[in-house]
Amino acid sequence: MKTFVVLSDSHGRNRRRLQEMGQLFSENDFIVHLGDGSADMREIFDTYPEKTYICRGNCDFSYGAEEFTLEAEGLKIFCCHGHRYGVKSGLLRLAARAKELGCDVALYGHTHRADTETVDGVLCINPGAFGSYSDPSYCYLVLHKGKATPTTVRL
Repeated sequence: MKTFVVLSDSHGRNRRRLQEMGQLFSENDFIVHLGDGSADMREIFDTYPEKTYICRGNCDFSYGAEEFTLEAEGLKIFCCHGHRYGVKSGLLRLAARAKELGCDVALYGHTHRADTETVDGVLCINPGAFGSYSDPSYCYLVLHKGKATPTTVRL
């Protein structure tokens, strides 16, 4: 079993909350930030460089990767911010890119809305906006024996 804490769209807000999540970060196998506020994760990356993965979003200018894949528990995961795949208008392009890369799961942000939806056989997961003033959230994702189980955690 592998566990992930998946964040997105922190936008420089809730840095105190990031620090308060230190215990959660230490207990999980992967920490993923999907962009827009990628610089918020520098301290987390410095503390956990072996398990922290960071995307660059449309509001980030220098920190993080455009997109990447991860593999664990027999699943391949596509990670991106989502703006390049038009996720505000639907998830077909995102799912197509994930399938092109041989991925079972796609993690994305950009919309600021937590969502889990299967599109063309790809489980698409948005953790919501960690930096939201009104409804901040993240995703706790468990992978076990080829199955992905996401849980949206409201803060």
